[in-house]
Amino acid sequence: MSGLLGRLGGWCARHGRWVLALWVIVAAALMGGSLALGSPVSNEVSIPGSDAQRAHDLMAEGFGPGYGTGGTVQLVLYADAALAAEPRKQALDDSVERIERLPNVVDAELRPSANPNIGMIVVRLEGHDTTKTAQTAQTIAKAADPAREYGVEVVPADNSTPADKEIKTGPSEIAGVLIALLVLVLAFGTLVAALVPIFSALVSVVTGLGLIGLLGHLIDVPKQAGIMATMIGLGVGIDYALFLISRYRRLLAEGVPTVEAVRRTTSSSGGAVVFAGGTVIIALSALMLGGFPLLQTLGWITGLSVVCAVLTSVTLVPAMLGVLGPKINALRVLKARGSEDSGWGGLAQWVARRPWRVLIGSVLVLAALAAPALTLKLGPLGDSYAEEGTTTRRAYELIQTGYGPGANGPLIVVADGTGDAHAVRQALDEVPGVASVGPAKLNESGRSVLVQVIPDYAPGDPRSLDVVEAVRALELPGAKVHVGGEVAAMADVGGRMVERTPLVIGVVVLLSALLLLLAFRAPVVAVKAAVMNLISLGAAFGALALVFSLGLGSRLVGMDPPVSDAMLVEWIFSVPIDNYVPLMLFAVLFGLSMDYEVFLLTAVRQAYLKHGDNRRAVAEGLGSTGRVITSAALIMVAVFVAFIAYPDPLVKVFGVGLAVAIAVDATIIRGFLVPATMVLLGRANWWCPRWLDRLLPNLSVEGHEEHTSAPRELVDAR
Repeated sequence: MSGLLGRLGGWCARHGRWVLALWVIVAAALMGGSLALGSPVSNEVSIPGSDAQRAHDLMAEGFGPGYGTGGTVQLVLYADAALAAEPRKQALDDSVERIERLPNVVDAELRPSANPNIGMIVVRLEGHDTTKTAQTAQTIAKAADPAREYGVEVVPADNSTPADKEIKTGPSEIAGVLIALLVLVLAFGTLVAALVPIFSALVSVVTGLGLIGLLGHLIDVPKQAGIMATMIGLGVGIDYALFLISRYRRLLAEGVPTVEAVRRTTSSSGGAVVFAGGTVIIALSALMLGGFPLLQTLGWITGLSVVCAVLTSVTLVPAMLGVLGPKINALRVLKARGSEDSGWGGLAQWVARRPWRVLIGSVLVLAALAAPALTLKLGPLGDSYAEEGTTTRRAYELIQTGYGPGANGPLIVVADGTGDAHAVRQALDEVPGVASVGPAKLNESGRSVLVQVIPDYAPGDPRSLDVVEAVRALELPGAKVHVGGEVAAMADVGGRMVERTPLVIGVVVLLSALLLLLAFRAPVVAVKAAVMNLISLGAAFGALALVFSLGLGSRLVGMDPPVSDAMLVEWIFSVPIDNYVPLMLFAVLFGLSMDYEVFLLTAVRQAYLKHGDNRRAVAEGLGSTGRVITSAALIMVAVFVAFIAYPDPLVKVFGVGLAVAIAVDATIIRGFLVPATMVLLGRANWWCPRWLDRLLPNLSVEGHEEHTSAPRELVDAR
């Protein structure tokens, strides 16, 4: 593979301007097409085979327009005086009439609350574009202007699922890119060298976003897909280009001609990029086994951004290097420094001399970082955790005050197989934890009953899950009770995640280890790398628990937990994490952590093939890559931290988890733990049974053609 990549890199270097123009045209065409045709996103979140999904499907069958098909929009109302008093009452009636005249509106109902100052207009829809729920809600809210003229506050409630949240890009990407540029200038010392990874990553991200936007016309694409692809694509795109340029500049300094330097760079570091990207893609693709369509789609669409980053790294970057040649070192702003000046060379020697102490110390530190993960709190991340002052948070608080905490997460109950509405309502009234039961509705066949149930507890309260289970356990003659709604759906997601998590983790670890085995032909190295990545994941989840579950930093990242919910005191400042988030974080983090493992092992392997001294090879590998890996990690951490500013809670959780994991991985794991274990294992690192060696294809990641003089016993490490 190294030879193939070398030829590709050399060709791109010789035809640099054509390759550069082609990439710009492709990126502009895809993004232009996406902007011109639109980028549809799906509001549908299905959980095939779940009870909540069955309730939703039954609700859509035979209960009339607006049930389960078009959805509903809620306008929460508040005034300083009673809403029922004139002239506010007449203004509200006028607003309802105007809303009912809007397209796709089936009906609009004004519902009072126990608080005379708070009310709600519930609008049922049918036939509208479900990808435009947010815009539809704003249009409906605008129609309530007559009420506003009489001092009534009208707040659209956010009834959306996690896939509905509209995420607008802009400031976070700019901040991440600017910080990355600063780190690159410090790493390279020249402005030209710093700008090449930025340009390559931006082309990659634009290409990926354009492709994702067009895919929205063919498949259901959740709104988070674009932002997740941007986060991951920007980070890995800059990092991969950074590794290639670092190698290229070293070869230029040795006097290697431009095209040959590009060929060698793509042959060696390009191979590491391909394998590193492959591990990320494998980890994300394993989410297809999660059994949750939202998770599956987010996984493989995010993987597209990594594919684009790898392709630009092995084609566009070599093309730009070929065009620039020695000018890559132009516009110097800082004095050039070698890798040994970074201090990593000295650290490598220090670690190699005392591996046992370093190993024990690293394990203790990582165990302390991972310990809080035992307190990780999973559950629905509702609108009560939105930023204070937002319409989402305002609507949630008004509903809670007027209708009770459970009104923010009503249960949709469908009793299938019975037409006795009275018996269904009576049975639901007797369920512990039920605050109220709404009117019952029969379907057209008269064999199913639909009822809305309001629990005593807020959606984020663990006791609301007990109510769901209690309702599902009801026994009605000849009928089966199904429960839908946000709380029930998240309960089903949690159960599905518990069921599928071992499978996903097993597949990710196994396939990633297999890919490393193909890359380095060393079983011990492959298994050890998988174990090290799992250790770094523990630290990431520990940080998430500290910030969100224990609430030590939730307000610092813009999460404002409700202090008035009827919840346990110890959770009053905590923020739950959606059940599917840890599994996706695992896949993303495992893949990204493997990146640095591949780059470090590549350098160690190259040194080992030259002289066969394992301890010396570990020290040289860490010394030569430490500064580059640190710079790459700083860039990725900066990108992820910048995205914490997003208002969407899911993005905040990912930003914190990814930033902490990468920081720990690039310092404690790669700087201390991995070198210490490799020194202790000695030649066993590169041992490979002869029978396995014969079975494995020769997919060199470090460019064996540059080490043809190495003795056979060192190449095979037998």
